[in-house]
Amino acid sequence: MSKKEIPISTKRHSLSHIMAQAVLEMFPEASLAIGPDIDTGFYYDFQLPRTLIPEDLPIIEKKMKHIIKQNQKFESYIEPVDKAIEFLKKTKQDFKVELVADLKAEGVKEVSFYKNGNFVDLCKGPHVEMTGQIQIGTFKLDKIAGAYWRGDEKRPMLQRIYGLAFDTKEDLDEFFRIRKEAEKRDHRKLGRELDLFSTHQEAGPGLIYWHPKGARIRHEIESFWRDEHLKNGYELVYSPHVGKSWLWETSGHLDFYKEGMFPEMKMDGDDYYVKPMNCPFHVLMYNNTSRSYRDLPMRWAELGTVYRYEASGVLHGLLRVRGFTQDDAHIICTPDQIEDEIVEVIRFSMFMWRAFGFKDIKAYISTKPEKSVGDEKKWKQATESLTRAVKKEGIEVEIDEGGGAFYGPKIDLKIRDAIGREWQTSTIQFDFNLPERFNMTYIGEDGKEKQPYMVHRALLGSIERFFGILIEHFGGAFPVWLAPVQVVVVPVASVHQKYAEDLKNEMFKSGIRVEIMSADETLGKRIREAEKNKIPYMLVVGDDEVKSKSVNVRSFHTKEQKSMKTDKFIKEVVEEIKERKLP
Repeated sequence: MSKKEIPISTKRHSLSHIMAQAVLEMFPEASLAIGPDIDTGFYYDFQLPRTLIPEDLPIIEKKMKHIIKQNQKFESYIEPVDKAIEFLKKTKQDFKVELVADLKAEGVKEVSFYKNGNFVDLCKGPHVEMTGQIQIGTFKLDKIAGAYWRGDEKRPMLQRIYGLAFDTKEDLDEFFRIRKEAEKRDHRKLGRELDLFSTHQEAGPGLIYWHPKGARIRHEIESFWRDEHLKNGYELVYSPHVGKSWLWETSGHLDFYKEGMFPEMKMDGDDYYVKPMNCPFHVLMYNNTSRSYRDLPMRWAELGTVYRYEASGVLHGLLRVRGFTQDDAHIICTPDQIEDEIVEVIRFSMFMWRAFGFKDIKAYISTKPEKSVGDEKKWKQATESLTRAVKKEGIEVEIDEGGGAFYGPKIDLKIRDAIGREWQTSTIQFDFNLPERFNMTYIGEDGKEKQPYMVHRALLGSIERFFGILIEHFGGAFPVWLAPVQVVVVPVASVHQKYAEDLKNEMFKSGIRVEIMSADETLGKRIREAEKNKIPYMLVVGDDEVKSKSVNVRSFHTKEQKSMKTDKFIKEVVEEIKERKLP
């Protein structure tokens, strides 16, 4: 097998073994946990006699390169579970003993091991045939982290070593280039620098505080969202933030999702929960009166804030939070309407993403899992409708067989940002569960009660997460229509302040968000401050501008500098805002 023929996942998995072998050479008493391949490389979890430090990584990496140069052969063999447990106990690999014991309890009779050199590990494989098939220079040990055994905070804390691995050195170098750029664009860093939002551990982790500038951008996003939904035949609804336990028992959330919900509150002798989802409230609104087939489809949309109990260790800026506003909608329709509705949702999703500057979009369709609700005919129709709808829009698609939720198939749309990273965004999810649980019906043309189809749909995902993606996509340099401050006027000296104020008033009347940087600091310092704040347009005004009723325009996006008549500049900016032009 040539190097090019070896899947990258196989190389990465093999490197996790080679790293574990190197760690055992360094710490013979180490206990091994698990070591899978991941999207950018691999990791392995260890229990070690001391805490690792960054300086350990080059030593381990050097040992890995030595193992690769030895061109050791990977050999697999099978052992009965009892013999495997006996061997793992003898070698004091207690975590592996637990894994095999669990397999035995499930009825597994045999397990596989892989051996290379003097290293043996419990593993399904696959691996490269020889360690020398991995090219030195295509991998690098990256970082050390803590990880609970089996993800359970009540179990031992292990030390995880992450490694990066790619097919070529060029691919690895490209990864580092993108990561360096991503660090510059980190929404948490830019959020602080641009004064957009904050989080406060002491007041509750995972909850977002929107500062005036961030709130202005959010307002623009939500106004655009609402306007476009109304244009596309949606009605806007609002629902409560809490509901009695009955609601969540009926929806199934207390059975399937209670660990992800905030604890109950006692009021008037009843248990209440803050909502983790908006959908049961929309169902109650639908069931509030009898419905006819003539009323369908119904498209109800809500910017509804929900609360989910995420573990503190996974919270991450705006991207993983405990309170967030879903750009939620539910479509309730007849079986005959479903395909047209899905086509329209995908078209609408594409329109929204392109409006914000995202053009590289891919669809992932998740089909029926082993355990599911709803009859086979509905699943088949829904899945085929999703597939045809995606093809009609001409989007690249990948099928995730068996990856759907138990209550229906779904489409996930993923976008690529300005530096090539893929983000999970829109979800279009069929639901055969809630219509049955809440006995949703409509009167058909034949006068008989029928059960409608229901589709959950989020285009942006959540406002918080979308804002985080948007900050990183634009690197904090928002297009004019979204920028919290669209124009900043910089008077050269205090004698030009009056002209700057007149300009501000004129632009404000035209709907432009404008500020003045008064002459309290040097001109150079104020210009640098405006550039640091990534304001789209800076107007420097001095004697010449006052005399000619003009402005000296500096564009942050194009880096152009030119003199313009004031009325012409205002007209062009207003047009740019109106058309939502992108840089």
